[in-house]
Amino acid sequence: MTLTTFWFIVIAFLWTGYFVLEGFDFGVGALLPLLSRSEADRRQVLTTIGPVWDGNEVWLITAVGAMFAAFPAWYAHMLSGFYLPLFLVIIGLIVRGVGLEWRGKVTSRRELALCDAGIVAGSVLPAFLWGAIFGHMLYGTAAAAAVGGALSLAMATLHGAVFVALRTTGPVRARARRAALLVSAGAVPLAAVALPSVPGSSALTVPDWSASPFLWASALAAMAALASGAALIWRRREGWAFAATAGAIVFTTATLFGALWPAPMPGITVTEAASAPYTLTVLTWLGVIALPGVIAYQAWTYWIFRRRVSARSE
Repeated sequence: MTLTTFWFIVIAFLWTGYFVLEGFDFGVGALLPLLSRSEADRRQVLTTIGPVWDGNEVWLITAVGAMFAAFPAWYAHMLSGFYLPLFLVIIGLIVRGVGLEWRGKVTSRRELALCDAGIVAGSVLPAFLWGAIFGHMLYGTAAAAAVGGALSLAMATLHGAVFVALRTTGPVRARARRAALLVSAGAVPLAAVALPSVPGSSALTVPDWSASPFLWASALAAMAALASGAALIWRRREGWAFAATAGAIVFTTATLFGALWPAPMPGITVTEAASAPYTLTVLTWLGVIALPGVIAYQAWTYWIFRRRVSARSE
């Protein structure tokens, strides 16, 4: 395996980690009004992501930083070609972060309502725009961007609903299960239409299984995992349902990056977009040293905050 291939896989891994972990953050924020009937409910919902949401954003910083260092031409194309949507993503992340941090420091209803509005908007906007950006990156059309954004938002919302059901007790947990079932009714059919188009075939035509076996396998696995998540949440198996929705995001991202290989942008391959071999060598040593520690630390954080959040704890 060449260093160019290795770093493409590393970047795909970093984006996958971001979409899985930040995905449920976005879903929790988007569902805040639906899952809450009182201030105690809202605090219970937000406490599920309180200790981890800012750490989850580190995956985005690392993924973009790795793209800049390993594939500067790809980085430049993405940031210049999608300047406006990426600017809106950053605005959304800032607004959501301010809402989450400020909320614990205010008391008036008006200020709390402003924080909640910022959390919802700052969750929905990036969740939609990331799918729109990568959908447009694949096909270059507004229709692909709209479908990609809708699928990204639906999967994040389902992932977040399952996460809240896994991490809470009482009425909030019941509402989260109902919300997951409601969202899955739209997410699963949308995935069944959108994902088969990535290997290069319309969902309405006879698929060519031999053309892109890896893409077909990952696309079908993503659809199966998404459907399994819906079935498992209906059976009240929140832990397995969360694993299934996380798996659906993993396989969807694998399908996406598999379709981007070996030409992540029009007319330029990863080899042509890559940095010099010396730069990739230095990056590899830095990654081997730093990345396992970051993953271990975040895993430890999730282990520490693994217990369910009850309304009484607020």
